[in-house]
Amino acid sequence: MLLVDADRPEPVRSGARELALFLTPEPRAEAKEVEETIEGLLLRLEEFCSLTDMIRSDTSQILEENIPLLKAKVMEMRGIYAKVDQLEAFVKMVGHHVSFLEAHVLQAERDHGAFSQALRKWLGSSGLPAFRNKRWMPAAPTYELPTLYRTEDYFPVDAGEAAPRTPSCQRRL
Repeated sequence: MLLVDADRPEPVRSGARELALFLTPEPRAEAKEVEETIEGLLLRLEEFCSLTDMIRSDTSQILEENIPLLKAKVMEMRGIYAKVDQLEAFVKMVGHHVSFLEAHVLQAERDHGAFSQALRKWLGSSGLPAFRNKRWMPAAPTYELPTLYRTEDYFPVDAGEAAPRTPSCQRRL
């Protein structure tokens, strides 16, 4: 009804123009929207590039500065680990020597009656005449102290010597 009127050609044309103008997008508004989108993308691209540059500089700093420092610390720690291993071996050796000496002390107490001698002294001081008159004289067997180790061989007095030396006199257990 609006467009099919032959008697009035002018209003149809003006209506068509108005409809065409209404449906035709404005190039300036669309161009402005596209430009804003492009500006936002360029800003994000610039931020991304600055982040990648920062990562590259951090990576080069790590490669040039921090890795050599870490390598030096690793070498230092290897020396410390070696010292700890030596101390563990020393403690283990001392433990063996202590066990060896404890066994000798127990055997000497059994052989020489150290417990019974202490018991006799205690009973003799109690005032009983039977224990007071008897003198118990232990036989004096000779006892030779086993040669074990010298602490100075492992911990020298001179601070310049860090590694333990081979002990000069050591007995195998």
